[in-house]
Amino acid sequence: MISDDGEYAAYYGRWFNDWRIRLDQVATAREISLDCSAYSCSQPSLNADGRHIAYAITTSKLPPIGQRVEVQDLNAHTKEIVAELDHTMSARPSISGAGRFVAYQDALAQDVLLWDRTDGTVSGPVEGASVAAALVQLSDDGGKVVYLSGSDTYVHDVASGTAQLVPDVRGVAIDPTGRYLLYAPRGTGGRDVVFQSTADDIVPDDTNGKSDVFVRHYY
Repeated sequence: MISDDGEYAAYYGRWFNDWRIRLDQVATAREISLDCSAYSCSQPSLNADGRHIAYAITTSKLPPIGQRVEVQDLNAHTKEIVAELDHTMSARPSISGAGRFVAYQDALAQDVLLWDRTDGTVSGPVEGASVAAALVQLSDDGGKVVYLSGSDTYVHDVASGTAQLVPDVRGVAIDPTGRYLLYAPRGTGGRDVVFQSTADDIVPDDTNGKSDVFVRHYY
């Protein structure tokens, strides 16, 4: 994950038998300490300026094992609990640009929920009752929640409580304003492949000496 201004990057990887989150200031390559008081921390999501980070932690190595979704204010060095889940299936927290809202999923119940930092309340499931859903992303303005249900994608409008159906596609991401949806068609017949490579002979005049992203059009 990278902040909107490109100043901070957060990622996670294995540390012995656990998972740890690393947060770096890109320009200075300075590592910022993340106070993760648990055995494993993963699934980071940064707000627009990198001040707030949402993540999931494993709360115990012994039964009962659970998962907690938290938000940490890196300037004030404070933490807030978003949710306590009684399983370790992916919560996929997604924080809004201002750091006010956090969307997350209860993967066991197949629900998508929205936490409001101003009053500490949780609303949802945003998809409604008796509907299985998986979270894709919360828009930067906090106004749209993208989720998958069955073979379709839905864009939930927080203010109105209504959802727009985008049928038979897999939603991938939504732009900061919540207006544009990036999606992948389902089924066979894909015509483009996106990949990353450090090779400098894939396209002409690749002289930047860096890893690049390429799109291959098949037809």
